[in-house]
Amino acid sequence: MQEANYSSSTAMGSKLKYSSEAQGLRDKKVKDLMVDNKRRLVEVPYTASLAHTMSALVANKVVAVPVAAPPGHWIGAGGSMILEADKQTGAVRKHYIGMVTMLDILAHIADADNDDDDVEMMINGGDHHSDCYNNKLDKKMSVEVSSIIGHCLEGLSLWTLNPNTSILDCMEVFSKGIHRAMVPQDSQMNNISGVELVESASSYKMLTQMDLLVFLKQHDFELNTITSKSITELGAITDTIFAISDRTKVIDAIKSMRMGLLNAVPIIQSQDTLEEDPKQLINGRGRKIIGTFSATDLRGCHLSSMQTWLPLTALEFTEAISTSPLFQSNNSAEPPKREIVACGIESTLAQVIEKAVTNYVHRVWVVDSNGLLRGLVSLTDMIRVLRLSLLS
Repeated sequence: MQEANYSSSTAMGSKLKYSSEAQGLRDKKVKDLMVDNKRRLVEVPYTASLAHTMSALVANKVVAVPVAAPPGHWIGAGGSMILEADKQTGAVRKHYIGMVTMLDILAHIADADNDDDDVEMMINGGDHHSDCYNNKLDKKMSVEVSSIIGHCLEGLSLWTLNPNTSILDCMEVFSKGIHRAMVPQDSQMNNISGVELVESASSYKMLTQMDLLVFLKQHDFELNTITSKSITELGAITDTIFAISDRTKVIDAIKSMRMGLLNAVPIIQSQDTLEEDPKQLINGRGRKIIGTFSATDLRGCHLSSMQTWLPLTALEFTEAISTSPLFQSNNSAEPPKREIVACGIESTLAQVIEKAVTNYVHRVWVVDSNGLLRGLVSLTDMIRVLRLSLLS
């Protein structure tokens, strides 16, 4: 009886300790996440050309930038009013009207509105096509960035989070698939927390899903009771997997991702026995994964090199892009080997978070012992199950 009482009191003590530690994390706010965020906000004016916008993305090694316009001229992304105002006078200087990603730009280049001759030229453009090809490409890249906002869903996902927003409320936003939010550095609404549809500040910084996950990983000792569980037990695995094959061209991969509202797709091994259209998304479940094609990879695409990689398959492109200086370690003379970031069905959430953060990827593929796809765990999934467990 004494032993049973001891075990019971020990379990109760552990539960109380966890509850206290978890409460400490729940008391944290967005401003606590921003303490170590030294990155300046990268933005472009609404009149910037797509060529200029692409250069800004590549130079700053980011995949998305907010677009700024003069005040009073735009409705704004999703009806929001995110304004930058003079700190002294309060006069509004600019209005952030949306977000543009690398995928938006490449989807514009590979738009289905191109006629067949244009697409054929872009894919097979050799020396005898180069002048005409470059003229068409220059024309596409000379349009104003404001003209493509909203072509992809993420372009309208421009959110702001008040610095006093709780971690749990921040997690709720990011658990719904919002990838990033702007945080005012000197909010005029200090007594309000949560997601703001109207916000004015003299400057902003960007907070991403990855920033939040890195912060949560640093507090793993407070979350260990949750993160030590398997991703299967927590319900973190997304079973539906849209994929492309090793025969899919880069342009077709970009079109497919745009239509499917996807930021990344697994590349699966094609099978001669199956009649599959390489231009269409494929059910990847139960298939052999051999690579990943993602919007993050597209950061290495300088405008001047487009004609070189457009004729490639997505698999060839991912192998070629690894030689880009943007993807090489400063301490290594050899280009890094492109590895598939994957986990097993019974992997713990802690192990999956470690893989995502260490490799700086936004999803981890779930495979069985034969390397066949069984699902994926995205940053959205990780944040979702962490939040639900904290609430319970």
